[in-house]
Amino acid sequence: MTRLHLFDLDGTLIHGSAAAIEISRQLGLEREIAALERGFAGGEMTTAQFAERACALWEELTEDHVAAAFEGAPWLAGIREVWADIRARGERCAVISLSPGFFVSRLLEWGADATHGSAWPAVPFREPVDPAGILTPAAKVRIADELCAKFGLTRDHCVAYGDSLSDAELFTVVPVSVAVNADHHVSEIASHAYAGRDLREAYELLGNRT
Repeated sequence: MTRLHLFDLDGTLIHGSAAAIEISRQLGLEREIAALERGFAGGEMTTAQFAERACALWEELTEDHVAAAFEGAPWLAGIREVWADIRARGERCAVISLSPGFFVSRLLEWGADATHGSAWPAVPFREPVDPAGILTPAAKVRIADELCAKFGLTRDHCVAYGDSLSDAELFTVVPVSVAVNADHHVSEIASHAYAGRDLREAYELLGNRT
């Protein structure tokens, strides 16, 4: 059966970190982004408000910073190998993340069939963030449905991989899910749970071998 594998980014493909943290590290703004992350986790701001404040922090951001953040992030091992195996099986893989699309889209080069991130202005920033373009957890379900339609599949063909509350809604609408280094929001509802630093091992919980 053809499957659509849907991957979260922050905390899932990136171990113990997030795109915003890695970008901020390049700018020497670890303390500032940590404060924003705590506020967001505590429900003090929406995803759009978080993005607006992060954009203000990153006023000096360049493409070189983004490239360095991407290359230096603590990625799980085996991502390319897993995606190559998925495609070799005639299946599909996509990344859906609340993080900036200019970061998430770089994963197309690693073999993802599609990537979806929040719509930020181009780097370097000349325009403010448009709140309408910032994704929410609910948007992950909408995008999953759009991808299913694109690939001629349904939710019944989907496998979701995630780690936190932003993935919980998607986990509830697909038949198979893998909690990757996850908190209780998804580990308690996932079909499978994995703790470690190699995506191949998480993928093998589905009975696959790379």
